[in-house]
Amino acid sequence: PPAPPPERRKKMKWGIDISEHNRPLNWPLLKKQGLSFVILRLGWGAGHLDSRFYEYANGVLAAGLDLGVYYYSYALTEDAARAEARFTAAVLKDCGISQDRLPLGCWLDMEDADGYKEKQGLTEGEEITALCRAYLSEMKKQGYACGLYSSYSWLTDIIRLPALPEGTPLWCAQWGSTCSQENARLWQFTNALPLDGQLVDGNIMW
Repeated sequence: PPAPPPERRKKMKWGIDISEHNRPLNWPLLKKQGLSFVILRLGWGAGHLDSRFYEYANGVLAAGLDLGVYYYSYALTEDAARAEARFTAAVLKDCGISQDRLPLGCWLDMEDADGYKEKQGLTEGEEITALCRAYLSEMKKQGYACGLYSSYSWLTDIIRLPALPEGTPLWCAQWGSTCSQENARLWQFTNALPLDGQLVDGNIMW
């Protein structure tokens, strides 16, 4: 992983985020090699559960690694965003993962990786910010603190950060050697970290 600024280096931990698109990993071995945390995709859109979420969550917890979860939003309305949040919380409660068992927390994944939002005419910053606010607020109502994952460009040019719930943690995707979002708690620095025979998303936490 790239080296963070000196003032952050002592607190640095590294981890990964994965989904069903990643093959199973040797969690105990990775912990011995210095892996600190894993953030799993819980699901996406209108009630779609990641097919490997339960399997991976059990493996991560059994290995003693810190766990976090993220949810990829396809919501086009605030009601749909709140429904996604309720589904996220329901899955966590169903498998007994309370807030205190999520050291890395819950994260709303707000991006447009496949162009769906743009095709549906969802491009305005105010609208996208409202969807973020609806999901984050509903998660808090459900008993889970939640942060926001997005690219540096979206966090800078699209999403209106002051309009988010106060204290919302940020997880910034900016691939390279520098994280320009100074307030980010998490930094996704690559989508091509070689690990256990495959490429995964690499992250640093301060």
